[in-house]
Amino acid sequence: MLAVVGTVPDPNFPLTVGRVDMVENRLSIDGKYVRVNRGTPALLGAMVNTLKVLGSRDITGFIAGDIGLGDGSRELYRYLVENGPQIDFDTIVFHYLQPDVDWHNRILFMLNDFQEKPMLIADAGFMYAAKMSGQAQFYDLFTPDVGELSFLADEAAPHPFYTRGFILHDDNKIPDLISRAYLHGNAAKNLLVKGATDFIADKNGVVFSVNSPIAEAMEAMGGTGDTITGIVTALADTGIQVSKAAKIAAKVNRLAGFFAKPTPATQVGEIIRHIPQALEKILKESYV
Repeated sequence: MLAVVGTVPDPNFPLTVGRVDMVENRLSIDGKYVRVNRGTPALLGAMVNTLKVLGSRDITGFIAGDIGLGDGSRELYRYLVENGPQIDFDTIVFHYLQPDVDWHNRILFMLNDFQEKPMLIADAGFMYAAKMSGQAQFYDLFTPDVGELSFLADEAAPHPFYTRGFILHDDNKIPDLISRAYLHGNAAKNLLVKGATDFIADKNGVVFSVNSPIAEAMEAMGGTGDTITGIVTALADTGIQVSKAAKIAAKVNRLAGFFAKPTPATQVGEIIRHIPQALEKILKESYV
């Protein structure tokens, strides 16, 4: 099973588990509909459109409403701990969840009992919990932006709020932050660092960097970090090596933005619409 565990910013959205599909500009999850905008809906939309090119593969969403109070996240954590042993997971991406070290560890203990560990990808809150618990190296991929990478690189920070100023300073180069995160065991097996240049790295350092094509309006657009995480998750689930999948995803995300000809008013749904075209072009022309 290809699974997405995440939240939507709607306190009235109940915990919902089901197949994810795209119906016009909305996501359908077990008969419930969500608009495709930033956050987990953007990630799901990007996955759906990526898999249109790669071939049929169902996405199962484990989704709850959470506006930052953590109620929906805890519902999801509890559901996974109680029901996870009966679910045949292949790949799980954790996205937009309130960090909770105790629940995080319960989920890892549950997954440790699997005969074959699923591929694990984490972004945002769950990545924070993984670092705070000392279990970051259990994961196959983190997808931080530069600010999130700074927290991973600070071995003394127990919470993102306490990332030390000298680490956040602009003079710090991303490859140095990556090295520091790995030195202290605070990074997954692979990193995809999202930014003006996207960096793909492992414990040996930067493996790939991607900085073209450039659509400058994308830098200020909410949701493009979510789409790249969705693309890489779908690619890696097909068996593509994680670092190569991350490189392809970085290129596809940028090219989809380029095709969309974005302005500051462009919504992320327009980027998602161009993902199949961008992926077909990248794969056909062997840019990877």
